[in-house]
Parts: sequence; C-alpha cells; structure tokens
Amino acid sequence: MRRAFALGLVAGTVYFAGTLYWITRVMAVYGNLQEWVAVLVNALLVAYLALFPAIFAMVMRRLQASQGRVAILWAPLVWTATELGRTHLFTGFPWVLLGYSQVTVLPVAQLASIVGVFGLSALVASVSATLAYAAVSGGGLRKATAPSAYAPFAVVVALVAAVALWGSVRVKRSELLHEGDAVRVGLIQGNVEESERQNPARVPVIFQNYLRMTRQAIGEGAQLVLWPESSTPFYFEEDRPGAEMVRTLARQTGVPILLGSDQIDWDTRNGQRVPIKYYNSAFLVRGDGTTAGFYRKMHLVPFGEYVPLKQLFFFAAPLVQAVSDFSPGQTAALLDVRLKPDATQAQLKPDAADVRLKPDATRGPATRGPATPGPATDDGADAKTHLMSTAICYEIVYPDLVRRFVVAGSELLSTITNDAWFGKTSAPYQHFAQASMRAIEEGRYLVRSANTGISGIVDPYGRVILETKLYEPAVAVGEARFLRDATIYSRIGDVFAYAAAIVTLAALVLARPRVQ
Repeated sequence: MRRAFALGLVAGTVYFAGTLYWITRVMAVYGNLQEWVAVLVNALLVAYLALFPAIFAMVMRRLQASQGRVAILWAPLVWTATELGRTHLFTGFPWVLLGYSQVTVLPVAQLASIVGVFGLSALVASVSATLAYAAVSGGGLRKATAPSAYAPFAVVVALVAAVALWGSVRVKRSELLHEGDAVRVGLIQGNVEESERQNPARVPVIFQNYLRMTRQAIGEGAQLVLWPESSTPFYFEEDRPGAEMVRTLARQTGVPILLGSDQIDWDTRNGQRVPIKYYNSAFLVRGDGTTAGFYRKMHLVPFGEYVPLKQLFFFAAPLVQAVSDFSPGQTAALLDVRLKPDATQAQLKPDAADVRLKPDATRGPATRGPATPGPATDDGADAKTHLMSTAICYEIVYPDLVRRFVVAGSELLSTITNDAWFGKTSAPYQHFAQASMRAIEEGRYLVRSANTGISGIVDPYGRVILETKLYEPAVAVGEARFLRDATIYSRIGDVFAYAAAIVTLAALVLARPRVQ
C-alpha cells in the first residue's frame, strides 16, 4: 500500500508540476515573494493535488489485492471519483481534469453533453485501463494470450468509435445553430498589464481606451458588449463620474454593457460608513443606462483573491499582504439582457462620453455612495428580453456552477477574466480550453472577454468561431445565439461522477484480501 501511495504521489507530482508550473511566476511577480518562496508555495499546492492520484493508486491497490488483475478495469470509475473529490474538497480546484484533453476532438467531446467532463475523463481512462489489463493478462502486449485479455479493450474501442460516430453526426447537424435569437456580441480586450492598472497616471488612458473600443465594437454591429474582469479602474458603484461615462455611452447607443468591477458592502458604525466586505463582481448596464443587476464571484482564486490557512503560510507574509481579501458571493444571479433590434443603428457621438476621468477617482477608500442610475428611456415594444449568466475568471472551470446558471434559465454563457497574471505561459490556453467545455456540456454559446486574451466565442458544439491572440489589444465582434433547449447533462448534472464515487466506495467496502 505504501508503494502504491508513493507511485501515485510521484505520478501526481509530475502531472500537476507540468501543468501548473506557471503559478510560481504568479506568486513571485504579483505576490511579492522571493523566487524560492514562490517555488515552495507552488510545491505545496502541487503536493496537495498529487494526493488525489495517490489516493487513486491506493484504492486500486486495495481492489487488486481482493480481485487480482481484473481490478484494473475499475480504474475509470476510481479516477473519476478522485476528480470529483478534487473538484469539491476545500472549495475545490478542478483545473486540467483528464477529460479536457478531448475538448478539441469534437466528435468525442460531444459526450460531455450527456455525462459532462467527468464522463470524458472516464472514457479516456478506460482506454488506458483496458490496454493495461491486456498487457498484464498476457505478460506483455506482444505476447500471445487468450482473447479474453483483449475483450475489454475491444469493447472500449467499439464504445469510442460509437461515441465518435454519434458525435460527428451531432456536430454536422448543428441543430442548435438555427434556434433561438441571434445577437452580435462585442468583446473588448484592453491588453492592460497589471503594472499599468496600478499606475494612477495611466488610469484615464486605460478607461478612455475601453470607451473608444466599445464605440468601435458598436460601430461594427455589436448589440451586447463585454468588458473583462476588473476592467474599470475604479469601484463602479462608488465613483459617479466614471460610472456615468459608461451609462452615457449605453444610453447613446441603446447597447447593454457587461463589465467587471470590484464591489463593496458597507456598514454604518458611529455615524461613519465602513467597508465590511469586498467582492469581485460583474455589472450589466442596460441600454437605457440603468444597472440591470450584478453577479458576485462565488469561487475565489486561492492565493489570488484570498489566502487559505493564512497562519500556515506565515513564511509567505508578502503574499498574504499582497492578496486581496475578497468575500465569495452567495447567489448564482442571472442578468436580464434587453436587446433592441435597431440598437446597432444608434447614432454615436464620438466625444459625448469622453469625459476626463481624474486619477484620484481610482481604487481606494471610497467616500461616495452607490452611483445613481441615469434616467431610463423607453425600450419600446419591440425590445426582447433574455437571461444571461457570467462566470468570473477561473470559476468557469466548475461544471456544476455553470450548470446551476443554465438550470435557473441562462440562455447565454459569458465569462470575463483577467489572465494578465498568467504571463506568456500555457495557462491562458488551458483556461480557454476548459471554458470551451462548458459550451458543449450546456448546449449554449459561450462568449468570453479576457483582458490580455484569449477572448472569443464558442458555439454549443465546442467550435471556436472567434478567437483573439494573446497580449494584443483587440475588438472582436461575432454572432452568438440565446438558446433554451437543455442537454442531458444540464438536466442530470454530474450523476455519472457521483455514481462512480458510490460504486468505488462500495467496491472498497466489499473488498476482501484473496486467500493465497
């Protein structure tokens, strides 16, 4: 059992060190840690995550002691159970699940519309498990052995072929592309480095660029515009001049604008307003300039937006001080989008919203109350209303959260993020690929605005129909659709994954060492 644990830990360490190497850079550059401390913190995270493959190996060893080599065939279910645990334990960290390896293999990836990414993980593990079973049953793949040794592999090959054939037909038909109401979405990629965001002298320039790029997107036909996470260099609800510029632009064009901004909960103590909680939020400004609603990020980034077990990480004091102490939101709120068919025909006045933002209207203790919405205008009888959800940053990798949005009525998935932290590493590509899987699972278009990229639009079958490059300013406009049909996965959720966990537990309970 110890050997199994050690081998699983080594495999897990290689797995996560190879896919999460970029966290060291984030800790060193943005957490103000010395490089060796950043390496240590990342090593601790990798070691924790490696425990799940180690547990997988221990469970498999236990089953093998009871059932012999046939226990290898339990591997897909056991692996899925450990991935489910990694997704939920201690708020979870479901980054680079095995099933994401198939996100660009569209025929196979369609299986996610039934059993989610966990089902894909099991399918991938099945191929490896049945090959391993054939190898150990015959003493090696090249040696002659009983046909029964290859029977499980043959079954899995047939299953993969059937899934691929069905998936190919599903992608070819693309029935969802002809349903629902179309909407042209403008994605604003400001390409603002973190050092710029913290420079007061750059605040007016950054904000004016966002306003200019928004006008450009609307000029190109956008009916809905997305800004990235934390795009406003001020608290949207607290700074009236800054917020009014956004509201003015929305009123002029009749185009809703979704933007990311931090949010404060206030309390009154001894006659003074005191901030008690900070949230990473997204606000939707209607076409009449009023606020349609907001969503508060529910899954915070560990070591980015909060530090878990602060006392344990005493040696990383600069990181603890540098990390924002956000609170998680509690509601999977949807945003009410009202579209006017003639919104793209609105006449833009290029300088009307070009009010100068003073450098002192930036982050910091705010003294003003929430911004007062601008005067509402008549949307007209022809305005159409739809429900949209937004996931902020890495919470898009939580399948169940996005499913909750769809169950509540979301017709369009959106995600806003600031991936500037990642640098020029594989992390932005990992992030985008994982977001794309949500579109397949839920049968929804996914629209994504990222500060430094990758911004894009993914259709309900996982096809990337619009994609920007990394670290380039970009205004991207493309078509999505508001959809209401439900996939099997959106109806049943992670039933397969939970069933795998239950079966694994039952197999462990019933396992008895064989009598030699």
